Amino acid sequence: MPVYRARTADLTRVFSRLAAWLALLAVLCSCASRAATVGERPLSAALPVVTVMVPLHFPNPPESSLLRSIEEMTGTRLEIEWVRDEIYADKVSTAFTTNSLKKATFVKYTDYIVMKNAIRSGAFWEIGPYLDEFPNLRNLDADILKQTTVDGKVYGLYTERPSSRQGVILRQDWLDNLNLEKPGTIDELYETMRQFAYGDPDRNGKNDTIGLTDRDDLVFGAFKTLGSYFGVPNGWSVEGTKLVPEFESPRYMDTLNFMKKLYDERIVNSDFAVTSKDVQRNLLIQGKAGVYIGSMSDVQRLAGEAKAVNPKAEFTLVNRIAGPEGYRVWSIPNFNGLFLFSKTAIKTEDELKQVLRFFDRTMDADVANLMKYGVEGRHYELRDGKVYLPEETSQMRVNEIASLYTLMIADLGNPNLLKVAQQGTLPELADRLIEDNEKFVVRDPTIDLESPTYDERGTELSKIVSDASYNYIIGQIDEEGFRKEIDRWKRSGGSQIIREYEQAYFGTAK
Repeated sequence: MPVYRARTADLTRVFSRLAAWLALLAVLCSCASRAATVGERPLSAALPVVTVMVPLHFPNPPESSLLRSIEEMTGTRLEIEWVRDEIYADKVSTAFTTNSLKKATFVKYTDYIVMKNAIRSGAFWEIGPYLDEFPNLRNLDADILKQTTVDGKVYGLYTERPSSRQGVILRQDWLDNLNLEKPGTIDELYETMRQFAYGDPDRNGKNDTIGLTDRDDLVFGAFKTLGSYFGVPNGWSVEGTKLVPEFESPRYMDTLNFMKKLYDERIVNSDFAVTSKDVQRNLLIQGKAGVYIGSMSDVQRLAGEAKAVNPKAEFTLVNRIAGPEGYRVWSIPNFNGLFLFSKTAIKTEDELKQVLRFFDRTMDADVANLMKYGVEGRHYELRDGKVYLPEETSQMRVNEIASLYTLMIADLGNPNLLKVAQQGTLPELADRLIEDNEKFVVRDPTIDLESPTYDERGTELSKIVSDASYNYIIGQIDEEGFRKEIDRWKRSGGSQIIREYEQAYFGTAK
């Protein structure tokens, strides 16, 4: 008995000490866990941190649990700054000038020229030599990579887009109320918009609607797409041994006159020249306007939000509007932007490879399909290896996963993505018409050419043309005044841009 009691006492002391140590360890682990938690999310200090800045095209960032899943799959800690699309270009510019760019910063292709001189000055990593080290990145499309190069070198990972998603989104119920068919020509499009403005299309007995809602963007607003219908070249036209900018085309003046007519007749919102994208969208959503000219892919979100306001709202799409030269629509390069990698944020080659490894991993089947479609059983159904996107989950997909699309690189050419077998009516129609656009897209002949003057002064010079275009439409200047502004563009560096492009284009051709 004495021996038993002694052993029992010894064991008691051992277990007491062990319990004390375990309690202390629990406290320390709890403290460490709290110290390593950001936004209620436990983080491992051992994981590489990938900081990213991307535009936010939707009301909400992605659902947080999806981001956590991506972190777990890719073995990274993600710190993503989502910036509203309307202010994104300014935000990137500010981040660059204040040396606060993220490790990976998305740059739209329309803003890419601003970054080219910074790239040449050594502000960003050249990534071309590293791509072969990664199983997915080594298979990126060589032609698209070539479109993105600066002085023949690859600096960015491209986000892939169809050649043209441009078309007309319009109210089907308004067409029905007015006994109108879908427009198929420029004249029919004008008449549809005029009737939407003056024919009481919502049948409320009030003169409170307009035909077209537009914004302060001559490229991704209505103007450039309307210009395509009129036959305006996409950026430049090749005429013999000359390259001619689009705004010197007679068709450009036709488009200006068409927009001026819409403005003078109050068919378009009178403040379109200073209207943001959000306000433009809201005019359609709130039932104040019946036509939106832009990306047909936006129809699902626009229709969903409009139905929340008016459950009877119905929408449809048109991509074929015949003009003087038949069917035409302008195209973008097959990338709509690039992720660039800041040397200020990324100090070493190993750190760069960590970030590239993250993007490479996002192209694998598990991550790519999560980013594209969400969670099986919640956002989509899988049958016979194909994705079904139920109409009843469409708004949930917009709210929870749509913003993830901005993070996806090279998705159109990614063989790891599942194919969609069936979608809701409007998204399916949008995809079909976007594919149909490929039959008559108009490409920019200078897309893979370089002009040092354009890279240095293109944004400044483009403002001369855009200001002149707006001022003509709203009646501040006449055609002679517009021509004077084009002459100023030439004197300010435009003529040099023309010479450099001609040398690059015809020199290469020879």
